[in-house]
Amino acid sequence: MATEDRWCVVTGGRGFAARHLVEMLIRSGKWLVRIADLGPSIKLESNEEHGILGEALRSGSAQYVSADLRDKAQVIKACQGVEVVFHMAAPDSSVNNYQLHHSVNVVGTKNVIDACIECKVKRLIYTSSPSVVFDGVHGIINGDESLAYPRKHNDTYSATKTEGEALVIKSNGINGLLTCCIRPSSIFGPGDKLLVPSLVAAARAGKSKFIIGDGNNMYDFTYVENVAHAHICAEQALANEGVVAERVAGQAFFVTNMEPIKFWEFMSLIIEGLGYERPRIKIPASVMMPIAYIVELTYKMFASYGMRVPQLTPSRIRLLSCSRTFNCSKAKDRLGYAPIVSLQEGLRRTIESYAHLRADCRPRRSKAFIYLGSGKVAQTLLWKDKKLSLTAVLVLIAFYHYFIASGYTIITAVSQLLMMASLFLFAHGLLPAKILGYTIEKIPASNFHFPKETAHRSALVVGSIWNSAVDVLISLCKGKDWMLFTKVVLSLLILSFLGATTLQRVFVIGVPFAFIAFYIYEKKEEEIDGLIHEAVSFGSKLKSDVTKRYLTSK
Repeated sequence: MATEDRWCVVTGGRGFAARHLVEMLIRSGKWLVRIADLGPSIKLESNEEHGILGEALRSGSAQYVSADLRDKAQVIKACQGVEVVFHMAAPDSSVNNYQLHHSVNVVGTKNVIDACIECKVKRLIYTSSPSVVFDGVHGIINGDESLAYPRKHNDTYSATKTEGEALVIKSNGINGLLTCCIRPSSIFGPGDKLLVPSLVAAARAGKSKFIIGDGNNMYDFTYVENVAHAHICAEQALANEGVVAERVAGQAFFVTNMEPIKFWEFMSLIIEGLGYERPRIKIPASVMMPIAYIVELTYKMFASYGMRVPQLTPSRIRLLSCSRTFNCSKAKDRLGYAPIVSLQEGLRRTIESYAHLRADCRPRRSKAFIYLGSGKVAQTLLWKDKKLSLTAVLVLIAFYHYFIASGYTIITAVSQLLMMASLFLFAHGLLPAKILGYTIEKIPASNFHFPKETAHRSALVVGSIWNSAVDVLISLCKGKDWMLFTKVVLSLLILSFLGATTLQRVFVIGVPFAFIAFYIYEKKEEEIDGLIHEAVSFGSKLKSDVTKRYLTSK
């Protein structure tokens, strides 16, 4: 409990980074914390209920107030009797919705400033964004606070965040209010409900194999506790009298983990840490951009009908393919900021906190998936990997058109295939190591080698099949096993029937059947298994009845 009734407000206090700041403020014991957010009441998660936040709410060292930033009266009520305001509230940045972003980032921020002035709040720390200096076209390497706002921003979120930041800086000094802005870059950590869950969803859907751009774009990430720590450093600097406060008031500060890393390497570390395959296939941003525009337009048309917010938007493509690193020297010099959690440790904690999303925690695999070997064949026939399945369909159609429907003999068809493969390998070998900045991966010679172990196993399988056939012939020669004789005759009849069927008919019927039958079986597994069980039970009962009648007649 704080020794004095010193209250501070955290707007958007139920947000990702704000939760960590609230707990850090409570743990410090210097503040009574007022959590301001939308909603009539606060809903705690199970770990919070029995943790520091739940205890603080029960003891009175923290309290929740319902406050919509767009309602000035509610904001004033939340700020009464408060010494410091940490303005961290922000709308969803993933949707390019100007009306929403302006109402919260601009109108809401103006209401917070007015409330601070009216309630004689001493200090206001605003959570801004590095995107205020990003135009979506030019990458930023080691950018500092001397960067000017661009004429045009990457999206409406960045544009309105810039307006909000400018309002906070302009309000410094009014009625004794001291202000500053923190620009944390790409926040990550436990409790984030966007980054890691979306990465896992993409991995499970087979969409995490792709890299947008050349994969070399550098990024600065910030662990969530470092973000909270930076806000506290800013408040303490403003609370100091004299030169320290003067050098901070009315200023903006970039805040990162001070450990730049390749964007896609960072993503890969999280994906691999949770047991999924890291992205490897590079797609130029110029190829993805038209698709992203179509997706965004579709969302605008159907958002009112309940369409989910798309992840593939033009602004996001730019963010994923550009470099964005920032210099924290100003924050280090004037705020005394330094990361308290390293990037490696932050990644470890983040991955551990999402243990329930690990690859080995996925739902059980279907019987159809297991029957097909649980590998690429299963992924292809069951449409688990839609790209792989579509590729297989197109290859099979091309194969049918050029080698089966054309009426080639087997020898001609094989010769044509080998010729095409030879041309491809020769042309691929002529290509340079890089084209337009993209690396051309060469096929290693080891891919064509046949391992001795595999050859040995194949020989053993062939020998085993041969010995089994010999055993069957020996049994037939004895003339006693009628059941074996029946099986052999039926097998040969089926084989002769298939031999009489043209390859074209087998291809036309068999391939679609394979793609459709296994897919249907996976979707209706229980119903089909039930029907098979009933059929087997009926057959067994019928056999038993026939046997009984035969024995009775004897």
